[in-house]
Amino acid sequence: MIETDVLIVGSGPAGSATALALSTYGIRNMVVTKYRWLADTPRAHITNQRTMEVLRDLGIEDEVNQKRAHQDLMGNNVFCTSLAGEEIGRLYSWGNHPNRMADYTLASPTTICDVPQNLMEPILLSNAAARGSRVRFDTEYLSLAQDADGVTATVRDRLSGHDYQIRAKYLVGADGGRSQVAEDIGLPMQGRMGVAGSMNIVFEADLSRYVAHRPSVLYWVLQPGANIGGIGMGLVRMVRPWTEWLIVWGYDINQPPPEMSDALAIEVARNLIGDQTIPIKVKSHSLWTVNHLFALSNTAGRVFCMGDAVHRHPPSNGLGSNTSIQDAFNLAWKLAYVLQGKADPSLLASYDAERSPIARQIVERANKSIEEFGPIFDSLGLLSTSDPEQMKRNMEARKDATPQAAAQREKLRKAIAHKSYEFNCHGVEMNQRYRSAAIVPDGTDEPDWARDRELYHHPTTWPGARLPHLWLERNGRRLSTLDVCGHGRFTVLTGIGGEAWVAAAQAIAAEHGLEIDAHVIGPGRELTDVFGDWAEMRETAETGCVLVRPDHHVGFRAQAVSASAHADLEAAVLAILGRAAAARRIAAA
Repeated sequence: MIETDVLIVGSGPAGSATALALSTYGIRNMVVTKYRWLADTPRAHITNQRTMEVLRDLGIEDEVNQKRAHQDLMGNNVFCTSLAGEEIGRLYSWGNHPNRMADYTLASPTTICDVPQNLMEPILLSNAAARGSRVRFDTEYLSLAQDADGVTATVRDRLSGHDYQIRAKYLVGADGGRSQVAEDIGLPMQGRMGVAGSMNIVFEADLSRYVAHRPSVLYWVLQPGANIGGIGMGLVRMVRPWTEWLIVWGYDINQPPPEMSDALAIEVARNLIGDQTIPIKVKSHSLWTVNHLFALSNTAGRVFCMGDAVHRHPPSNGLGSNTSIQDAFNLAWKLAYVLQGKADPSLLASYDAERSPIARQIVERANKSIEEFGPIFDSLGLLSTSDPEQMKRNMEARKDATPQAAAQREKLRKAIAHKSYEFNCHGVEMNQRYRSAAIVPDGTDEPDWARDRELYHHPTTWPGARLPHLWLERNGRRLSTLDVCGHGRFTVLTGIGGEAWVAAAQAIAAEHGLEIDAHVIGPGRELTDVFGDWAEMRETAETGCVLVRPDHHVGFRAQAVSASAHADLEAAVLAILGRAAAARRIAAA
């Protein structure tokens, strides 16, 4: 029997990121995947700032950036009758509107970008393997059995047909939207699979003449009655500017699926492009279904599920792989601390408490974004008739010099602007606030949402929130508050007069075998708040304390230093690590 500490089933963004984080933290792990290699199509692609922060923390941000399409190439969401045809409307997206760019710039030391999944996965897994992960391709997970000390998984070598067992202390099910692991452990699910049908067509064509002047990731094409019928909306998605593309075209899930062929793929592509002569090289085509399903719980015993295994939804909002990688970042440090004897196994329950609500949120947000195309269709007169020719006439009517046409134009403008909830969903991406036993409340109410919580990021040091990004300076070099924290360690941030927190952190680290970095921020100290932003954002007195967990989330906050600083910090650290009995003894004393 092969043995490891953590067995990871699945090599997608969730599984590969888990392996990378665990190996970075020095934990033995093994990845098994039934496939011979990683993603062979560019399915997921939007890589938001929070995910880039995770990749930055794990030391691969620069490598990912070498493969990215930069934010400024993502900015124009275009609605048109074809790429070569008439433009219906346009929306600044992914923070590229001048009045939104500042929100994104202030929120993070990273930038949102576009990295197709078939380029991201090799970066994640190759770095994991270089740091110690064992990877077995052509190895199919069959079943598992849990006991008090671990998990025994039965797998099959798909080349030889040989079945064998792998023994692990914990198992991570990152095996996608048809997760066998999630089914085997009986995770409760809500929602349903297969609510709509779609086809993907990946192809190569030089479309520079149609798109370079309005760079975007997404071009939405409305062709009533075209090909498969209905409203006829198709998506032409940039994979690599401006020569590789992915088309998404829907089909009626209640009818037999279309028989895919290169000929049909070329026909669909040329119709959406609006050029019947352009050379096209089809790379692949496939069918898939839109899902609306999430797990009510992601954990059973020593088995943890993540990624598409527990949140199954359409690609709207670009939340899928981002949430998967963030699932991994949340769980990996907790597994590491438990396996290293630094935390009680009860810490692992916080993975479910913290990430299951996120799974539900993104599934519902992504499906709601599909519904929010409805007002655009309605404003164009596409919902009032089933006749494609009448639909086209209704679309044309918006150009008339009449009060009715003016009202239609205004309705269309507002409907397109409302799609910011999909294409500028900065708050959905950045506002995750955890509530669990691994967060120590400070008795304050959760801060209000000063602006729309889905559109705008709201930085705060309230316990449970991600630490706000601000620029500090060390020896003349700029670095983010997020650079100071993370990297598998706890971090204490305080100001001049708060040195007792630093002394406490050092003593607690030595006594309990932990890594706790501690920093005084202020003039003449190692870290200086050159812009004064930390003083404005810390939400404590200068002598207060902000304790940051290894995943950048605030675990504890104290408004000011006191005689009980050591006891307060020690109780908080132990409570976060699930050592509640010890924490209570300290608090009582």
